[in-house]
Amino acid sequence: MSAVTKAIGLAKKLKHRYQDEIRARTPVYLSPVRRIERVSLPQRVCAMTFDDGPCRLPANPSSDGTPLTLSLLESLEAFGARGTFDIVGDTSENYPDKPGKAGSASWGGIKYDHYPDIHKDADGGAVHCPELVQRILDGGHEITSHTYRHVLYGPKPLVYGGRQPFENLAEVTQDLRRLDELMRRDYGYAIRLSRPPHYVDSTKDGFTSYDAHALLGYQYLAASFDGAGWLPLASFDAEVDAMLCPMERALAQNPDCLCGQIIFQKDGYNMARRSPVAQALPKQLALLQQYGYRVVTVSELLSLCPFADLSPESPVFAPAKALLEAGFCICYRDNTVRPEQILTRGELCMFAFGWKTAARRIELVQTKTRVCRDVPCRHPYAAAIELALERGCMQQRDGRFFPDEPVSPEDFSGFCRALFGQSTQSPAAPITHAQAIELLAAFAGRETL
Repeated sequence: MSAVTKAIGLAKKLKHRYQDEIRARTPVYLSPVRRIERVSLPQRVCAMTFDDGPCRLPANPSSDGTPLTLSLLESLEAFGARGTFDIVGDTSENYPDKPGKAGSASWGGIKYDHYPDIHKDADGGAVHCPELVQRILDGGHEITSHTYRHVLYGPKPLVYGGRQPFENLAEVTQDLRRLDELMRRDYGYAIRLSRPPHYVDSTKDGFTSYDAHALLGYQYLAASFDGAGWLPLASFDAEVDAMLCPMERALAQNPDCLCGQIIFQKDGYNMARRSPVAQALPKQLALLQQYGYRVVTVSELLSLCPFADLSPESPVFAPAKALLEAGFCICYRDNTVRPEQILTRGELCMFAFGWKTAARRIELVQTKTRVCRDVPCRHPYAAAIELALERGCMQQRDGRFFPDEPVSPEDFSGFCRALFGQSTQSPAAPITHAQAIELLAAFAGRETL
């Protein structure tokens, strides 16, 4: 193993540890955009995502010159599996640029990523490979957005200090819309999920990928198990082993460990300009088949269970799923429901209006508009609270809203009466998320929402 590879592996471990610590200290809020990493599914069903394609170049090394994306599709279909292809639009606009060193994070370009490689942009991306896009769709696989140009949403100085990010949220959303419109126009296909390049979430003007995805109506596509095909090692055989051995060890230790998980893969070359995924994928699929797993698209996985902490066996699962499908914003950003959590006044507003307020939230921040004395413009529920007040669903007290105060039974009943023209059974205080979900399920599908 090279020093570069060791450094990359160590940096990744430190990054994950740092992110876990940050998440533990950061308050979690209800959000219309959920980070989809894995779901709470007891059956042996999992999903695989393939980033950076479609790719017309053959696998490296290759025996027959088959385009890499086509080889992955043929492997999936040989095992009755369906994949989720997280595609880019076109990286040929990312010039002027020069190649970075093989094995480094900038291997595909100093300022930008170029897929499948620098100066080979015409062999990758949806714009240049329409036959592969159509082949993905014809095979019953799923397409998600990895953005049009694969440009970072914002700076990431530790690893990509030399990379040129977008300047603001408007540029990010414009880029996302270009791929969205291409898929709708040329294929009649609506994208539902998006993964930011390199998981960079913060924009230079203080917004996040969640704001951008909310404007597009996307969920945030993440992953919970690393297929490891991106990692450059001393040899191609070592790279193939690195994709298979961790999965073998994990399943041997716990055969159910991949239930509901999303496995990250690449549809492109790794940092050593090789593609071990072409050889490793059939071995991974054979292993999963041996353990009785079914490999489906991420959307199929979400149709079985959309939540990270509620399995289909939970008594709250059915009403929660009905509300989610009806447009209620009942999940936290980490895709948890947290049924035993006490419902607050601000959260009740988000339950009903979360999806309706994406653009208004951005406007409040840009104009620095305070909704109430205790609800500043950047409060995560500010726009939903504003809308609830406008509709007469909730009331202020002396110019204050008290968004973190538990919802009273009177608040809850009055909210439902104002919004739906019908009250509910008066719940006992304190009202949990589970209680609210069960009572609100009666209103699922109401046009007034």
